[in-house]
Amino acid sequence: MGVGPIHLLGGGELSQRLAGLGVHAEGEEIDPVDEGLPEMTRVIELDRRLARSVRAAAKADRFPLVLAGNCNSCLGTVAGVGAERLGVIWFDTHADFDTADDNESGFFDAMGLSILTGSSFQPLAGTIPEFQPIIEQRVLLVGVRDLEQYQERRLLGSHVNTVFGTELRTAGALTALEPAFDRLRSRTSAVYLHVDLDSLDTSEGTANEYAAPGGLTVAELESAIELVFQRFTVAAAAVTAYDPDHDPEARILAAGRRVVARSPAHPGATSSRRPIGAIRGETRAAWPRCSRTARSPAGGAGCRS
Repeated sequence: MGVGPIHLLGGGELSQRLAGLGVHAEGEEIDPVDEGLPEMTRVIELDRRLARSVRAAAKADRFPLVLAGNCNSCLGTVAGVGAERLGVIWFDTHADFDTADDNESGFFDAMGLSILTGSSFQPLAGTIPEFQPIIEQRVLLVGVRDLEQYQERRLLGSHVNTVFGTELRTAGALTALEPAFDRLRSRTSAVYLHVDLDSLDTSEGTANEYAAPGGLTVAELESAIELVFQRFTVAAAAVTAYDPDHDPEARILAAGRRVVARSPAHPGATSSRRPIGAIRGETRAAWPRCSRTARSPAGGAGCRS
């Protein structure tokens, strides 16, 4: 999945799409780390570097948009923009909520949300500059549907707000999400938006080897993201976990670019006058800096989505 962001950028194709929405994008790479290092060491060092880049972008009045190979990139992104009073809206097939005490796979990426909320590896996370955990009550997990029994028990026993995939399918995506967004809005007005592309239903394509049926359509995900930007100030956003090896027809690639372009082009991205940034990679990252030139339909400064 580490090469997914490179494919999403598409040698300038994504920048051209953003330009068509009135957003000018440039790029910056996060330097790779030694691939011979253990996974946790490598990922946390990347998050340290990511945090510094995100913080610099935010201080320069840019909107951080992260394109990442894994979901643990959330640690660097949130550390970069600052966790104080920040909430999280997280679209994913999986909870990513394992701890070191219950994880059975040995997959570090399965622990991203638990680290972000303070349940796992806090001394290690504390080595990321300015990292602070976010309380579970300010987290909304959307579309989760592929869980082991121990993962479901842990999630149900937590304070994480959850809209399961079955609820999205039974009630309809926006009908299920609106009250959940209302509850989160009563606790925070600013969020980090995290979109794992395997939140999409497999009828739309296969984002990675962990994709599962019962997810959102591309249109539903776009509408949900639109609703996020309507209800919240989005401090930063990430699109993660795209593996081109599992997408031979490039259907998820096309969907991912639509999702990526939607975030910075929205007037609700931190500030309607702020330029945009993006980061890519698990071992490498790019940082498009974008400035808006279009105006929203309501006439305020911003970009049409």
